[in-house]
Amino acid sequence: MVDIQGLKVISYFDCPGGGQVYVQGNYCYIAHMDAPAGTTILDISDPKNPVQVAHIAIPDGVHTHKVRVENDLMLVNWECPPPYILGENFQGGLAIYDVKDPRNPKQITFWKTAGTGVHRFDFDGRYAYITPEVDGYHLNIAMILDLQDPSNPREVGRWWMPGQWVAGGETPDEGYRMTWCHQILRRGKRLYVAYWHAGMVILDIEDMTKPKMVSRLRYNPPYTHPTHTALPMPFKLAGRDILLVADEDVRKTKPSPPPFLWVVDITEEEFPVPISTYQIEGLENVNMPEFTGCHQPAEQVYGTEIPVAWFACGLRVVDVKNPHAPKEVAHFVPDAPQGFDRPGTNDVFLTKEGLMYVIDRNRGMHILERV
Repeated sequence: MVDIQGLKVISYFDCPGGGQVYVQGNYCYIAHMDAPAGTTILDISDPKNPVQVAHIAIPDGVHTHKVRVENDLMLVNWECPPPYILGENFQGGLAIYDVKDPRNPKQITFWKTAGTGVHRFDFDGRYAYITPEVDGYHLNIAMILDLQDPSNPREVGRWWMPGQWVAGGETPDEGYRMTWCHQILRRGKRLYVAYWHAGMVILDIEDMTKPKMVSRLRYNPPYTHPTHTALPMPFKLAGRDILLVADEDVRKTKPSPPPFLWVVDITEEEFPVPISTYQIEGLENVNMPEFTGCHQPAEQVYGTEIPVAWFACGLRVVDVKNPHAPKEVAHFVPDAPQGFDRPGTNDVFLTKEGLMYVIDRNRGMHILERV
């Protein structure tokens, strides 16, 4: 039975499960988890009645679960899906499309990578901040691509965690997929980089050709889950600069309660300090299966209420007005999709108008609004 408080369902769109949803103007772009479903484009000029207007299919053995659209360009990752066993003909990379007419996307080029491909990325309309595998490096690193000429992407700069550059004589200090560049967000002259079990880093990109580390925060061990997203607030809270850090409920290093949302003070960004956390009441000390807890906050911030995709616990809206005491003010836990035993709320996009586009990794997308 649906559990909803403080939110209202505007509509539901039935579709294969998705990894990311992105809204640009009157169109919604859904990046799916599993082949043959690749990317779906919806007309959402009437949010009560979303209508599919285009779809890009993909071959078996790949998933294109992330999408971003800016400046009439659509970027879609190509990655070997977990457990990352490469097929004989697999090719990872970044597919770049012209979407001046979203009803008729046209591929401009495909930028190839080594290994398992590109996992996540940010895009500002010119530069893409991506997490590819690169020859000579242990797992994914951080890279900046210039798409001024989208038919000819050009690497501008790269950064990696010390130990990843094996071709340069460095030695990884851990086991399988622990130090792994997972997600990058650009805000101004900084990149906020989630580096999986290696924590998160803030990079200075005043000189994009030479990103340099400003600071790093790592809390695993003793905490057990990988760092998924580092999201800076665009305004001060209680007079302080605040970073929200979401861990992902996968790949935990030992039995533990589900992960939560960290609130980190970065007023002195060389010394990031956790000052509070948010966890769903009742889960603080309960060992739960993976895909139960925290995953991904909405990266679009217009106020202090932050919608967060919380896997089996649906969508949680967390108010961080008081950064020392974040609190839940609304939630939506949908029914499990047909064929599954619980929800898999994976991503949420928040519009300026306050609509929340919420995708399930297994099936379906809800459009919600605050009440």
